[in-house]
Amino acid sequence: MERNTPRLFIVIPCYNEEKVLPLTAPLFLKKIKDLHDAGLITGDSAVLFVNDGSRDSTWEIIKKLSEEDPRYKGISLSRNRGHQNALLAGLMEAKDQCDITISIDCDGQDDINAMDEMVEAYLAGSDIVYGVRSSRETDSFLKRTTAQGFYKVLNALGAETVYNHADYRLVSSRVLREFANFKEVNIYLRGMFPLVGFKSTCVYYRRNVRMAGESHYPLSKMLALAFDGITSLSIKPIRIITALGALISGVTFIFILYALISFFTGHAVAGWASTLVITSFLGGIQLIAIGVIGEYVGKIYLETKARPRYIIAERTDEHNNTGKDA
Repeated sequence: MERNTPRLFIVIPCYNEEKVLPLTAPLFLKKIKDLHDAGLITGDSAVLFVNDGSRDSTWEIIKKLSEEDPRYKGISLSRNRGHQNALLAGLMEAKDQCDITISIDCDGQDDINAMDEMVEAYLAGSDIVYGVRSSRETDSFLKRTTAQGFYKVLNALGAETVYNHADYRLVSSRVLREFANFKEVNIYLRGMFPLVGFKSTCVYYRRNVRMAGESHYPLSKMLALAFDGITSLSIKPIRIITALGALISGVTFIFILYALISFFTGHAVAGWASTLVITSFLGGIQLIAIGVIGEYVGKIYLETKARPRYIIAERTDEHNNTGKDA
């Protein structure tokens, strides 16, 4: 399918990025220029920053950049809403202003040269192009192990995900218009975009080290995002608990029969240790089961409220007030 030269918006969520933003912003703008010079995108393509309630001077830097060059654009959320909601805000802001978006983090770790292949894949007919890491050499052993384990668990639970893909992806505007119909509050974008459908492909790249500043995704946030992803995309954990409960009930029934037979044959032996172990084991299983079920109930509670996933407080281009909050 032959396509016209698209207008591109590079969408970049930012949270306390005052150290790295001055380094990476010129690189993103240069990539826009290079892609235009290669005839892959239009000259009015832009870089869209999303300030996710930063507590440092990130928003002031974004505003200054937009004053220096109109190809820099920015929106600022009313408060910190988390990476996924900030990215969603940028994508929804851009969907009616461009033909394609490429989402990427601000830290310079994702290879921006992979954008060339992404745009070429779009021109060849793909509406979603996933940026996939060819290796995780720059990650620590713990992060690499937990991340790879998470992808395997998520796929085993029936969620459709792209292995070693984070949030570096090209998405066409027609996909974003359909994606806008997904109204859930608990979002996990890398697992939701495959649900939209349309033709997709992958581009592989090597991940670099962070150019400056510190990561805003410690292990605790990574685990929280992983659990959100699992509970947002699959109900298999509840089914596993049900199966585990049935199994334990079966084993317990066998122990009851054994105890009754021992009692009536006169071979019963009082033992506090076995009683303590069994009671503790069953109590632990029950608490885990209640916790998992409670997580799903909590998500239902949040979904029924249907609160806005983000609120845009300010735009660098204030006269363009056509974007809608979601």
